[in-house]
Amino acid sequence: MKIKWFGHAAFLITAADGTKIITDPYVPGAYDGAVSYDRITERADAATVSHDHADHNGADLLPGKPPALKGAGPFTIRTVRISGIDTYHDQHQGQERGKNTIFIFEVDGLRLVHCGDLGHLPDEKVIQALGQVDILLVPVGGLFTIDAPTALKLVELLKPKLVIPMHFKTHKLGFQIARVDDFARIAPNVRRIGKPEVEIGAANLPAATETWILEPAL
Repeated sequence: MKIKWFGHAAFLITAADGTKIITDPYVPGAYDGAVSYDRITERADAATVSHDHADHNGADLLPGKPPALKGAGPFTIRTVRISGIDTYHDQHQGQERGKNTIFIFEVDGLRLVHCGDLGHLPDEKVIQALGQVDILLVPVGGLFTIDAPTALKLVELLKPKLVIPMHFKTHKLGFQIARVDDFARIAPNVRRIGKPEVEIGAANLPAATETWILEPAL
């Protein structure tokens, strides 16, 4: 599969057969311009939306208006199977920011997990439900989501082969959250890829957990 990071929590996941899913597409200019990533112009077969905030729920603005997948599912988009797990956007069972959906994607024989705006360390029930995780897309910026140390704890619990951090401060994001450096200092086997897209399959999946830091495409 190919994984392309647009910015924030928005990724394009492309299966070997060409099936395309966009995760958490943002609304450009949301929050008085704080989200200044460019408009997403890629077409997709569907989009997943982890929760209804403007930096994650811009599916209606995508070219062709693909179906927006929300909640537990399950969903099947051509060859890609998707399911969701209910979690929270904060540490107080959603009382501050509401619920969040972690999405599990089964793509080309691998399991990819997109955490959305996960705001707490999941309990054992959720960890068991996530099962074997090959690729973990995890927020690390803190304040609105888990921070770098909590993200590391999640990595240690799930033991994915590949970790891709997201939802951190960049020059195109005005939120006062942490940069990726806080996570990079403590994460396992960090590689700065220097581009927005990687291609990953069973053959080149790392043997031990690696962290790949992508550059936003937009």
